[in-house]
Amino acid sequence: MSASPATFKAALIQMRTGKTPAANLDEAVRMIGEATSAGADYVQTPEMTNIMDVDRTRFFASIHEEEADTSLAAFRELARKHNIFIHVGSLAIKVAPEKAANRGFVINPKGEIAARYDKIHMFDVDLAGGESYRESRNYRAGDIAINTTLPWGVLGVTICYDLRFPALYRALAEAGATMLAIPSAFTKQTGEAHWNTLMRARAIENGCFVLAAAQGGKHENGRETFGHSIIVDPWGRVLAEGGTEPGVIMAEIDQALVTEARARMPSLQHGRRFEMFEPMAETPYLHLVPDPK
Repeated sequence: MSASPATFKAALIQMRTGKTPAANLDEAVRMIGEATSAGADYVQTPEMTNIMDVDRTRFFASIHEEEADTSLAAFRELARKHNIFIHVGSLAIKVAPEKAANRGFVINPKGEIAARYDKIHMFDVDLAGGESYRESRNYRAGDIAINTTLPWGVLGVTICYDLRFPALYRALAEAGATMLAIPSAFTKQTGEAHWNTLMRARAIENGCFVLAAAQGGKHENGRETFGHSIIVDPWGRVLAEGGTEPGVIMAEIDQALVTEARARMPSLQHGRRFEMFEPMAETPYLHLVPDPK
């Protein structure tokens, strides 16, 4: 582990997950080994590390309950072996015969599960060109936001489409997060339009590091993801960014930069609660602001 309690090396694993969990695990293990050889203290994999399959029958036949999931067991052993934190961006975990959780796991160096997070916001979207997704068909949405404490700071745990809901990140930051994890499988179309901008925005507005491992390229199931795994500092500077191919990107995370950014722009201290006033239908421009008396 890093000598400084405030500084560590973070690695993001960019994958191109296919239909076979065992093959996906082998690829993740290989790249985690590469990251640890380069000195990583914390390694994050992307959303849907274990499987991406549009065939619903085959998908549910391939996934398991948490206690029986061989990928999770392997990642826990790997964390023990390398004495590192492994953040599995998410696995498809069976929670009912035809329902899964899109669940992330933060595993500590003892191989213990330090945090679980079920993705809150389901990606039910129709995009241009006929591209359509209905995540809620297969997955059960979570309803609990999660922060977990690492040796270097507090990590807010989220997944992919959560990125578009800034109130979640504000709540995590106000509750103590200094880093925001956003493992993802962004579509190529939406990634080209919004990925970099949204990642930098979440970092800037909360004075947090953003760590976002991604899926990238043309997958076995026919889907195309954007890639560009990214690490952003609390001032919005991109410290590392990948391309579309599988691989590892790394950066040093210095928590002193969080203190520095928040001192320069103390917006977390300035946030105020407010009420929303509805205008009267017959006089739509009146009563937008409460009477100061």
